[in-house]
Amino acid sequence: MTSVTLKNVCKSYGDVKISKNVDLEIKEGEFVVFVGPSGCGKSTLLRCIAGLEDITSGDLYIGDQRMNDVEPSKRGVGMVFQSYALYPHLNLYDNMSFGMKLAKADKAETEKRVKHAADILQLTHLLDRQPKALSGGQRQRVAIGRTLVSQPQVFLLDEPLSNLDAALRVQMRSEITKLQRQLGCTMIYVTHDQVEAMTMADKIVVLDGGYVSQVGRPLDLYHYPQNRFVAGFIGSPKMNFISVHAIEASSTQVKVELENKVAFTIPVDGTTVVVGERMSLGIRPEHLLMSDSSEATIEGEVTIVEKLGQETQVYLSVDSADTDINFRQPDTLEVEPGDHYAIGIDPKRCHLFHDDGRACRRLHQEVGATISQA
Repeated sequence: MTSVTLKNVCKSYGDVKISKNVDLEIKEGEFVVFVGPSGCGKSTLLRCIAGLEDITSGDLYIGDQRMNDVEPSKRGVGMVFQSYALYPHLNLYDNMSFGMKLAKADKAETEKRVKHAADILQLTHLLDRQPKALSGGQRQRVAIGRTLVSQPQVFLLDEPLSNLDAALRVQMRSEITKLQRQLGCTMIYVTHDQVEAMTMADKIVVLDGGYVSQVGRPLDLYHYPQNRFVAGFIGSPKMNFISVHAIEASSTQVKVELENKVAFTIPVDGTTVVVGERMSLGIRPEHLLMSDSSEATIEGEVTIVEKLGQETQVYLSVDSADTDINFRQPDTLEVEPGDHYAIGIDPKRCHLFHDDGRACRRLHQEVGATISQA
C-alpha cells in the first residue's frame, strides 16, 4: 500500500475544464470516496490517477514517485470499472488470472494469487464456472478479484455497484468495506451515492463542478459542511433550507428572524454576518422537533405523508422555504395531507449560510464529529 498525492491537478478537453486545481493527499491504507453529482469530474479524476487520461497540468505522486508520464501498467494501481468486463467464454479462474498470464507470470505464483483472492471473496467453489452462471454480486466480486490478483498498491473503483439492485448494493458495499479493512490497502472509490460515501469512507472528497468542495470524515461533513452545496448533498433525506434575516450578530451567535417574525439565536460564528442580511437557515429533517418541544416553530400545509413504519416523513408547504420542508420523525404520526401542521426548530442543530453559499462556522459540539476550524 502507498499514498496518493495530487498537487494543483487540472484536466481539460480542449477549452472544457473538467478537473480544476485539485489538491489532495490520500494516506497509506486510507479508504477515500470521491462523491458528487453526475458530471462533477469524479471518474475523470480517477482515470487521471490510473493513467487512462493525461493530466493537463499539475502533479500526481503515488508514494514518492511523480507519475504524470508513467505508463498505467507501471503505476502500481488496479482499477475496477462500473461494468464487470468479464470474458464470457472463460471460467472464473481464467478471468481472474488473465492479466498475469498476459504478463507471463510464473504459473505457480498465478495459481497461488488466484486461490488467495478467491478465498477472500468467497469464490473458491465457483472457479470453474463461467460468468453467465453467476449472479450480479458474484460477477462484481470476480471483477474485484481480478484486480486483487495483480496485487496493486492502490485500488481504484469506479461506481462498481451501480448495476446492482438495492439489496445487493447494501451487501456488496459491506463486503468491499470489510475487504479494504482486511487488506489494509489504499482504496479510492467513486460514487454519486452519498449513502455509500457515508457508510464506507474513512475520508470523503466532495466534488462540485470539477472543484474539491470539501474534504473530511463522514460525520464532519454531515455536521459541519463548509458550504450550502455540501450541506445539501450530504445527508438523506437532504437538508431543508429556509429564508431568514440576520438581526443580531457576534463571534459566538447570530440572531435570525423567520418570515413569520419568530426570532431565535443560533450558536455560530457571526463575524462575517451583516445585520439585515438575508441568509439561508439549514436544518436536517431528523433534527426538526415536535412543535411543543421548541419555542421556535414554523407552520404550513401538509402536502405528502410517507408512513414507513419505523418512521414518518411529513412534507410541509412553507412560504419561506425553497421547497417543501421535510420533517422526519421516528414511529408513526397521525397526520394527513391537507392538515395544517407546526414543527419546531432546535437552534443548536441549525446551520447558517450566506447568499453565496458560504457557511457560518457552527459552534455546537456534535457527538462523534470535530468542529471545523475553517
